[in-house]
Amino acid sequence: MARELESATLDKAASENFPVAPFFLPRDWRDDLMAVYGFARLVDDIGDGDLAPGGADARVLGVTDADAEDRLVLLDAFEADLRRVFDGTPAHPLLRRLQPTVRRRALTPEPFLGLIAANRQDQLVTRYETYDDLVSYCELSANPVGRLVLAVTGTATPERIRLSDAICTALQIVEHLQDVAEDLGRDRIYLPIEDMKRFHVQETDLAAKNAGASLRALVAFEAQRARDLLNEGSPLVGSVHGRLRLLLAGFVAGGRAAVRAIAAAEFDVLPGPPKPGKIQLLREVGVTLRGEG
Repeated sequence: MARELESATLDKAASENFPVAPFFLPRDWRDDLMAVYGFARLVDDIGDGDLAPGGADARVLGVTDADAEDRLVLLDAFEADLRRVFDGTPAHPLLRRLQPTVRRRALTPEPFLGLIAANRQDQLVTRYETYDDLVSYCELSANPVGRLVLAVTGTATPERIRLSDAICTALQIVEHLQDVAEDLGRDRIYLPIEDMKRFHVQETDLAAKNAGASLRALVAFEAQRARDLLNEGSPLVGSVHGRLRLLLAGFVAGGRAAVRAIAAAEFDVLPGPPKPGKIQLLREVGVTLRGEG
């Protein structure tokens, strides 16, 4: 059962916009990054209601069948199990896998708690009035991941954290743009209300089969914001060396390639998430490694 719970979550790494733990990294880095990814992916699955059917995760966390569909209850139980990573023995296999990483890399609870807080917020907040409100959400939902990567690789500095935060916020915004239709199905809208008003976009426009001119203009506007953030954060790549430089270039390139895919779809994200091809991604990696924008 433990192996099944792990694989159900970790197998999703291949579908992300960015490389999670590519083969060229040292084995210990790959193991630790996958342990961090397993936590981040599972907490998102809890928050989105995307756990594997059957309720095995809930049972492992000590949640009764009656509460197995209550995401806030599950998140509370998951947080309690996370705290056991730092001072006891966690129950969930993905958290047991995380514990050696936490100890080996001297990781702190804060970034993990931030990701849980973001998913709690998703249960309570479904609209964001301003872009600044959305960025504040990204500080919980995305930025902790980059900070954990720097911590795992032993390269965290205040300036690198600042640059990483810009990249991670950009990646989160890009993902929201790709998933406008899917998020609406969950009654969530991550396009700032003030921007929707500015571009004369109504919520009903998001439910159409294809985006109209106003929505396309709005998506283009938000995509440019994400592109600017990626450019702001890209000096992070040049601040490190070796295989870590290639990994971080992959993060930036993944975001840039996704933005290009959105543009190639003429900013019509409603039929489905525009995804970049491998050739486009490799091209963006080369651009990023050369320090070009």
